[in-house]
Amino acid sequence: MKTIKFFAIITALAFMSVSCVENSGKYKAAIAERDSLQLEKQALDSNYNQTLVLLNDIETGFSEINHSASEMKVNLKGAEGKTTNKRELIAAQMTAIKENIEQNKAKIEELRRLSSKKGKANAMLAETIKRLQTEMDAKTVQIEALQAELEQKNIKITELTSTVDVQTKNIAEQQSAIEQQKSTLKTQDNSLNTVWYCIASSKKLKEAKVISAGGLFKSTKVLNTDFDNSAFTQVDLRNISSIPTNSKKIKILSLHPQSSYSLVTGADKTVTIEITNSAKFWSVSKYLVVQI
Repeated sequence: MKTIKFFAIITALAFMSVSCVENSGKYKAAIAERDSLQLEKQALDSNYNQTLVLLNDIETGFSEINHSASEMKVNLKGAEGKTTNKRELIAAQMTAIKENIEQNKAKIEELRRLSSKKGKANAMLAETIKRLQTEMDAKTVQIEALQAELEQKNIKITELTSTVDVQTKNIAEQQSAIEQQKSTLKTQDNSLNTVWYCIASSKKLKEAKVISAGGLFKSTKVLNTDFDNSAFTQVDLRNISSIPTNSKKIKILSLHPQSSYSLVTGADKTVTIEITNSAKFWSVSKYLVVQI
């Protein structure tokens, strides 16, 4: 019984001791310091992770800038002779390089913000930022030189394009003049080689005013000034060498050298005018009038 009372007293004293410690100011201060250190550690871990991400991004950005700049230098060689698509590619590469530079500048500024806290690690980070900034400045100068070269190439390209446009315009005008001349020559050629013939009875010829009525002492006049041209068939003298009359008896009223044609009677007894010398036949008159 005495033993049980002893352990009860000891347990009560222990609880009282713990309670006193927890309520003491030193204990509370220790707990607060512990929590503060945990928060600081979490912040440092977060800064560390952000720093690693930023450093990786910046290095990747520099690699992309170097790659794009190298490709652009190759494309700029002889750019005056490049196609429009090639020049657009060069311009797109320059835009991409500038965007990468601006992104890297922003990330370097973010690193500066993270390194603003004191400490040995942040001092080392500051050295890294200084190195990155130096590299960034060098890249900026390099890209400005490329920009200047690109602008110079663009001026030459514009001048070359202008010259080509003028030459193209001149060629187009010359081609248009040639086509117009060819059209004129074709029209003239067709006109020179166009002939007409009319085969009809005396009555029909008079009605169309192709011939005028003759009298005892007055000869028949062929092709009055107001004759009906629709009574004639239009042909190209180069494509006609014989003219069927579909009549057994004919009389050529218009003037044509007799040595330039012959009258051939077919099996059906109808007469066909065979032209033996086309140029000579149509030399006196381009209108053939045949009375049947």
